[in-house]
Amino acid sequence: MEHPVNDSVAIDVVCGVIRDDSGRYLACRRSHDKHLGGLWEFPGGKVDPGETPELEIRVDVGERLPEVHWQYDAITIRLIPFFCRIRSGEPVPVEHTEIRWCAPHAFAELDWAPADLPVLDQLIVNEFPSPDPEIPPRMAC
Repeated sequence: MEHPVNDSVAIDVVCGVIRDDSGRYLACRRSHDKHLGGLWEFPGGKVDPGETPELEIRVDVGERLPEVHWQYDAITIRLIPFFCRIRSGEPVPVEHTEIRWCAPHAFAELDWAPADLPVLDQLIVNEFPSPDPEIPPRMAC
């Protein structure tokens, strides 16, 4: 799904759609001093020149999901989401003020960054295959 964009150069941003064993997804709250401060997003970050669109976290990376092109004022991003599983350890907020696990039916409880909304919509309507279909998504944020 794409949001109308202008002719500016898009910035590649990778995000991990990380699911836990309870069927919840990892959400991260942006720092208030950053662009879109206080909004929630999937973890990830910009792809710098020379890098490939892979996640900068220790996870098992699965299926690449459809890209989202989104225009924020003068900035266009190309959001590249991947299904992921944490390989080991617990996530901690480094550049975010808060993180939490959230079930798809509770996504609306958080104020999400607009570019993440098409990814959320697809998770809610189950158009993306589950990375592990035997896990029931029934726990709230």
